[in-house]
Amino acid sequence: MGRIHELSDILADQIAAGEVVERPASVVKELVENALDAHSSQIDIYVEEAGLKSIQVIDNGEGISQADVLIAFRRHATSKITDRADLFKVKTLGFRGEALPSIASVSHVSLETSTQAESAGSLVEIKGGELIKQQPSSARTGTKITVTDLFFNTPARLKYLSSRATELANISDIVNRLALSHTDVAFSLVSDGKTIFKTAGNGNLKQAVSAIYGLTSARQMIEFSGADADFAVSGLISLPKLTRAARSYISLLINGRYIKNFRISKAVVAGYGSKLMVGRYPLAVVNIKLDPLLVDVNVHPTKQEVRISKEEQLEFLLTKAVSQALSQENLIPNGLENLAGKKAKQQLDFKQLEIGLNETKGAYQFKNQTPALPKKPALNKEVTQALLGLGQGQEKSNQKAAVKPAALIITDKAQLKQAAVKNWDERYQQPTTPPKDLQLEEAEVAPTEAVAAVDEEASPAETVRFPNLVYIGQFHGTYLLAQSDDGLYIIDQHAAQERRNYEYYRQAIVKVGQAQQELLVPIVLTYPTSESLKLNQHLGDLQALGVKLEDFGQNTYIIRSHPAWFKAGQEEATIREMIDYLLTDQKLTLAQFREKTAIMMSCKRAIKANQHLDDRQAKELLAKLATCENPFNCPHGRPTVVKLSPKDLEHMFKRIQDSHQSKRKEW
Repeated sequence: MGRIHELSDILADQIAAGEVVERPASVVKELVENALDAHSSQIDIYVEEAGLKSIQVIDNGEGISQADVLIAFRRHATSKITDRADLFKVKTLGFRGEALPSIASVSHVSLETSTQAESAGSLVEIKGGELIKQQPSSARTGTKITVTDLFFNTPARLKYLSSRATELANISDIVNRLALSHTDVAFSLVSDGKTIFKTAGNGNLKQAVSAIYGLTSARQMIEFSGADADFAVSGLISLPKLTRAARSYISLLINGRYIKNFRISKAVVAGYGSKLMVGRYPLAVVNIKLDPLLVDVNVHPTKQEVRISKEEQLEFLLTKAVSQALSQENLIPNGLENLAGKKAKQQLDFKQLEIGLNETKGAYQFKNQTPALPKKPALNKEVTQALLGLGQGQEKSNQKAAVKPAALIITDKAQLKQAAVKNWDERYQQPTTPPKDLQLEEAEVAPTEAVAAVDEEASPAETVRFPNLVYIGQFHGTYLLAQSDDGLYIIDQHAAQERRNYEYYRQAIVKVGQAQQELLVPIVLTYPTSESLKLNQHLGDLQALGVKLEDFGQNTYIIRSHPAWFKAGQEEATIREMIDYLLTDQKLTLAQFREKTAIMMSCKRAIKANQHLDDRQAKELLAKLATCENPFNCPHGRPTVVKLSPKDLEHMFKRIQDSHQSKRKEW
């Protein structure tokens, strides 16, 4: 008897479930993607105990016909592809036909569905891969699928799950990405009876971002776009002052599918250039449209890792589009914002909690909230006087003796057209739409109202990208003080000259062949064999920057000249640092190598702290900073200049004080 045998269908499904269904979030992802493929316009997700007790997804999509209900639970049964050619131009989120049978093999699944073409729907229950119940149903058009007792027959899987808070955060993250990629679908996520977030489903990306990350974050994001013959990119990116400590807040969407791709995320960050602090990353939602033939999604069971043809072309387009969007922005931060410590951060997080979702250390915390009531409109003085029977000149003391206005008694519909009613409406009726200048304060906007408020902001007046600064003086030999029409500016003299130097060296390095300085005493460098072997592969890169290393014996090199822009006395240190870059990261392109060298040189040749400047030097530095392509940050991302507005100064000197009413609101 042979030793090789065919596995049962149930066991095969459970093996497949190990790749497709890793945790409750995987179940939510697969079910919601099926709902999206069914052209749903509204999807509601309900979870209990972070999905371990139950997961329910309700949609208003096309539904499943009675003839297809049981077939849908078979392995590799799908309506989305039919032949080999379809596999390489997938236009739907799902296509393998593995999700439903994999989920059903490790849980108890109840599926209730109906189509518009059939008079009755279907109800099916499957537990552990075995059919328990099948009967007609009177369900509305669409599908409701409930998954309970997840991993009941594979208890070893439960040991590898995280805490309920972490699992709920994973579910929320998945739904967030799907909501960002399908802004025309109304999503809602409810956990243990508490609504975590909702989206309007009106196709507005900024409103979806507001519902997920908060109104404060949405207001600090700008649009970008770009296109070439093969790709079209668009979306939202945060201003450099809004950053996170990880790349996970960059959402990459290819033809509506959320993916993970390090190189594309890196291209987004590259578009910021030196505007970001080291180790900080932006919030971004990047929509990439391309021909399905240019992307292969059949790479990983989760379909989050894909292969893209012409990926370098896409990276270049994306970096360029992000850079162009930021180049038009005034990026001078408010000085008080940079002082935001722990207390200020807690206040910001509290505002985000009121909108629904708070981001803390990469996870999410949720708060049961009661939608705030809008402000009561101010009483119309004229109406109040009329109701109390007061004339324009009467004092409040006469209110008791006031004569009430004659009542309008309507007994017939026709009386609504009489002149008295019309005069009353014109004089006293409140407008149905409040004026645009009567905006609710952010902390008082209910979650659904906050989403709508994003696009109702009045567009700010056009501002000058960099102000005309008038020099005042120097402080502690480190900072320059200057003023403009709109406030006081404080300039970090080291960061400012570092930015100016960087833009100079970035251009000078390209012209290295034109100016070389001969050395009277050559520089001799010796490296270990392991490093020498690596260095030999990059001698051409060094020579392209004007540094020629000649062989001078075993693992030894001699340098007889160097670019003229090297700082006197730092020639050997500079060359050693350039070589260290190559040894540390051998995948550096020539452009990246030049970039790092320019940053290094700009820092070494910039004035330091506690170095006093005379008025002429300080004014010249301010004039040169204003001509920079990016005058807002040094090459390492630190701000070169911060601003204090007249209003900030008035608050600091208590010329403007918070009212007792506003203090009560904080409590």
